[in-house]
Amino acid sequence: MSAVRKRSVSIHGHRTSFSLEDAFYDLLLDIAKARNLTIAGLIAEVDETRDRNSNLSSALRLYVLDWVRNAGNNRP
Repeated sequence: MSAVRKRSVSIHGHRTSFSLEDAFYDLLLDIAKARNLTIAGLIAEVDETRDRNSNLSSALRLYVLDWVRNAGNNRP
């Protein structure tokens, strides 16, 4: 089990931070590459579409889970 690490990224001109386990972050990097996006671009997309009642870290985990469940099918 990997430790939760705090990370920062600039999206829409401002810095934001999120906390993820290495395994989730590594999968986010893989997804960004598969979608030909930067990691900041992918995080911005998730941020824009997340439920405002959830935090960014949770939204990123759910995005990765959904991606894995669907094995990347039907994704833009």
